[in-house]
Amino acid sequence: MAFNLDSIKRSTGIKAPRVMIYGPHGLGKTTFGAGAPSPIFILTEDGLGRLEVDHFPVAQSFDDVLGAIGTLYEEEHNFSTVVIDSLDWLDNLIWKDIHSKHDDKALAYGKGAIIAADYWRTVLDGLAALRDDKGMACVMIAHTEIKRFDSPETEPYDRYRPKLQERSSALIQEWCDAVLFCNFRVITKETEVGFNKEVRRGVTTGERLMYTTEKPAYLAKNRYGLPDSLPLSWESFASSIAN
Repeated sequence: MAFNLDSIKRSTGIKAPRVMIYGPHGLGKTTFGAGAPSPIFILTEDGLGRLEVDHFPVAQSFDDVLGAIGTLYEEEHNFSTVVIDSLDWLDNLIWKDIHSKHDDKALAYGKGAIIAADYWRTVLDGLAALRDDKGMACVMIAHTEIKRFDSPETEPYDRYRPKLQERSSALIQEWCDAVLFCNFRVITKETEVGFNKEVRRGVTTGERLMYTTEKPAYLAKNRYGLPDSLPLSWESFASSIAN
């Protein structure tokens, strides 16, 4: 494709956000998605609890997920946000499909991770079409795991990260406008233990926060210039983008 000055365009403002939110179970990640404008859930696990939201039946296969995305693209509706809950269970469906089509030899030496990343590209292409052509926001919910991080600058340390295969996780993070790690606020408290010694302990306040920028303890990012942390709610996230 040849480019010239006539092909230059100016962006006209913030498009519908693409968000990954991850963290320990029971914090309110699904509630965050339910708080988005007119959400429709694509479920890969039965994790709604008592939340009353519109959703497709729980997907039993990777094709079910693609079918739900296709339905939202092809049919008229009033939904403004698509929520995938959860990414790690979708990853299970992806690997189930991969194993049904490839033998162990074809998946050896990291080839399986490359194939899985192609599956994720198909999902992200579908979500991009919903965003670009339907104006829909995308919220993707994931659980967390703690993994050792081998830093080239310091000794290895543990950190929170999405519970996904590394190549696939990196692809999704790059695509998203915001990767939000959620957890309880933790403060350090010093306690005397005798003999002029003090011990520092982490104490939770019970406040649930979203962390928006990367720290040694977790992965996070945003393209909106958000504060380092926000209350765990869609309203807080959306109002911070608007400011």
